[in-house]
Amino acid sequence: MILFLSIFPLVASLTLSVTNLVFQKGRIDLTFVGLSNYTSLLFGTERSHFLGALRGPSPLGWAIVAVAALLLGRLFISTVRGRRLSPFGVGLRLVASVLAVGFVYLFVQTLFSDGGRPGALFVTIMFVVVGIALQYVIGLGLAYLAVQPLAGRRFFRIAFLLPLTITPVGVGYMFKMMTDTSKGPLEPVFLALGLRNFTWVTDPWLARLAVVIGDTWQWTPFVFIVLLAALEAQDHEILEAAWVDGAGRLQSFLRITLPQILPVSATVVLIRLIEGFKIIDMPNILLGGGPGTATQSLTLEAYLDWRTLNLGRSAAIAYLLLIIVTVAATAYVALVRRRVTTEPA
Repeated sequence: MILFLSIFPLVASLTLSVTNLVFQKGRIDLTFVGLSNYTSLLFGTERSHFLGALRGPSPLGWAIVAVAALLLGRLFISTVRGRRLSPFGVGLRLVASVLAVGFVYLFVQTLFSDGGRPGALFVTIMFVVVGIALQYVIGLGLAYLAVQPLAGRRFFRIAFLLPLTITPVGVGYMFKMMTDTSKGPLEPVFLALGLRNFTWVTDPWLARLAVVIGDTWQWTPFVFIVLLAALEAQDHEILEAAWVDGAGRLQSFLRITLPQILPVSATVVLIRLIEGFKIIDMPNILLGGGPGTATQSLTLEAYLDWRTLNLGRSAAIAYLLLIIVTVAATAYVALVRRRVTTEPA
């Protein structure tokens, strides 16, 4: 039953992505259009929404591409030299490196160019990368504080989990109220700072920052509770032995604690990586994807196409998102597995 419920939607959405579905009175017209839904997103009229406005990179953009090419080339050479790979494996890694450089080139065309603008793909990636980094750092810091012998730590362990109990819709409306400078509990603060007539929604980067802050506030407790369990389960005898030998707390944390919780950290980051690509509630409720399409994620773009009954393009976006998440998760797992299995010299 689980297999059927998993495979049928994939097959149905794949069928929709290569067709044009039109609702008629008393019937449904389904026309095969091939890959036109995909080509319109990547090369056609919808490219500015999906990829963004692409312009020639600035000197800084070209420098970023060059550095990325050098780093990926070095990684490719070290991987080929360090392992016994078949010609197919070498070719696969070469194709992956070239595609990665091409992706960086597209990225700098949207952000490091005159007149460039990121589309839903790069906006989603920014939400994922920045959001996960903040959630992990803040969650790890709170978890480390919660295992210390401090007064009231049991209360704060419960208090830190409260954002996780609120629905995403509720979080979206709450941050929509808090970012409004004309009303809400933060109105006196905005007024004292001279931001009475200021609004977040007119500036694309401030709007994206608002989405990241809301998403971080909501999902940091999940990272916190998982890392808290990992910290409490670590071997404290090793830490005590390190302290006896003269190791400081920072050195013990970096050399002992972090390696011990690395498998758990990798798992929680992977979960948030997959979930982060599906972000829709916060940008939709908070800003409606605006200003313009500045905060429009891939899932929100697919949802808007679905609402306008453009089901073929909506399914194509969903499948492209599936491919992106699969590649990102696979690369991340391979990187973490190599890091975990590598023994220090």
